Amino acid sequence: MVAIEVPEVNYTEYTNRQLVAIPLAVLVLALAIIGGWYLVTGAPANLGLEFTGGVELRIADDGSNVEQQIETAFDREPDSVRSIPADSVYVVTFRAADEDPGGLAEDLSTQADEAGLTTTAIDQVSPSFASDTARTAIFGVALAFLGMSVLVFALFRTFVPSLAVVASAFSDLAVPVAVMNLLGIKMTLGTIAALLMIIGYSVDSDILLNNSVLRQTGEFYESVSRAMRTGVTMTLTSMAAMIVMAIVAALFGVDLLRNIGIILSVGLCADLMNTYLLNVSLLRWYKFEGVKR
Repeated sequence: MVAIEVPEVNYTEYTNRQLVAIPLAVLVLALAIIGGWYLVTGAPANLGLEFTGGVELRIADDGSNVEQQIETAFDREPDSVRSIPADSVYVVTFRAADEDPGGLAEDLSTQADEAGLTTTAIDQVSPSFASDTARTAIFGVALAFLGMSVLVFALFRTFVPSLAVVASAFSDLAVPVAVMNLLGIKMTLGTIAALLMIIGYSVDSDILLNNSVLRQTGEFYESVSRAMRTGVTMTLTSMAAMIVMAIVAALFGVDLLRNIGIILSVGLCADLMNTYLLNVSLLRWYKFEGVKR
């Protein structure tokens, strides 16, 4: 088993402003990307079929030039075409907007047959059901974040340390969403689950750090170093597992697992930055300059 050596960081060489500069700059950039995406598309992220409504066709890959046939087979341009080599199929997605997905699915299936394509499965989601699903997903993420915030404030009962955990978790969510937009990863129920997992990872590392500094005996920098040895090891191990999962899933064409691996890897990377730069700077200010009571 390979041991992970966590280097000692001499925080005394850096001011609190220097420590928070990078995390805040990354957060501002992420929020700018999300805000720009909302202004252009009307949504903060690329929404998948579950949240927009539409029709998804699975077309068999028979070895001929299926992708080129798909481009000319339909009277409308597909929103996405992706290959799944493991299943020997192409997944073609069409958004339904305000149309009846049942009628659209029938038309698309007919057009596929006329073009000589073999349709192995058809999935359809109505816009009204998709809208309800989107609201439920947003409510679930908001409720999880609110519950986490309340639990953190109840645990520490002091404003600055609790704020540090909440701010770090918020940034850990914003950064992956911005990266999803840049990489073209759609927001689906699966990626929502990945974002919920990031909240758990973030709170775990931040509470470990806060507990080490606030609840245990020892000098501040010694407590931070002790927490880093455990926290960084756990985070890097999880990140390595997610990267491997993303690579293997990409090789086998399993888009959902690939996307989850990418999102969690980015979120864990952001968590390292936010925990040991942003959180440490706020804790140091609280311990040495802020009002403790």
